[in-house]
Amino acid sequence: MLDKVSNINIDNKKYFLNTPRCVNQNSSSFTHSYLEHEDLTPKQKAVILGTSIAGMAIPLAFWSKKAGFSLNPAKIFKTKNPFKDWALLKYKPVNKVLEYDDAAKIITIAAGSVAGGYAGGMIVDKEHSKAKKREVLSQLLGDVIVPITCVWAGAKTFKHFEKSLQKIMPQFADAEKGIKKVLNTVSKNIPNAVATLGSLGIGIVAGNKVSNEINEKLYNKKVERGIKVSDFAPHVDDLCMSISMVNSGSEFGTKLGRIIPLALLVPGYETGTAREK
Repeated sequence: MLDKVSNINIDNKKYFLNTPRCVNQNSSSFTHSYLEHEDLTPKQKAVILGTSIAGMAIPLAFWSKKAGFSLNPAKIFKTKNPFKDWALLKYKPVNKVLEYDDAAKIITIAAGSVAGGYAGGMIVDKEHSKAKKREVLSQLLGDVIVPITCVWAGAKTFKHFEKSLQKIMPQFADAEKGIKKVLNTVSKNIPNAVATLGSLGIGIVAGNKVSNEINEKLYNKKVERGIKVSDFAPHVDDLCMSISMVNSGSEFGTKLGRIIPLALLVPGYETGTAREK
């Protein structure tokens, strides 16, 4: 690697100029990173978003059918509120809804989204295929599988200690209503919040590191793919799943779960729009 630095004087002021680095692309020291996707046209982005939706629709249909919902459009539109009462939006009664309460559902739906996004990206932006292949691993392993496994394990572990932890949290006496009742509820849920956010944080960092390491081994290139803001979108489902598991049968957890499909569109879109410097 060569890096030349020169300086010039203009009006008695010194300016430093960095000339471009010469990088051996076959060297293991080559750093892989991503460009943002503003260079893609709106039409290209629309295609990738559409294929991400199409890919995600397959596992969503499978889980909806398994939950007892019909996939027949004639039956769906026959009801009084066809969309409100169908799998994606229905949230009550809680025993007759599509729950996102286990890792298998989240992972398969995310995998469908990523597969669709990758397919769309290969259609409209094939010259950046290598970056998209690496992003498949980063999204599935780094942003979905590792974090959701950590959250799932954290939620399962927390269930065993939930009552004991809630008992040691400070509580106001005679708090049947008002601000004291609210503060008592918040206090009881602090252990749950700490367990959820802690396990999610560990999963995000570990997932990013593991996916980078594997990509480096597979492509013999040093990968510096940091955690991006968009990486946190798939973790909405982790939080929703954790809330559903810790508060099983909760209408609030079920309502929150309705946004999971939207959150899981992000991994597919990010995969399809990934480009290489």
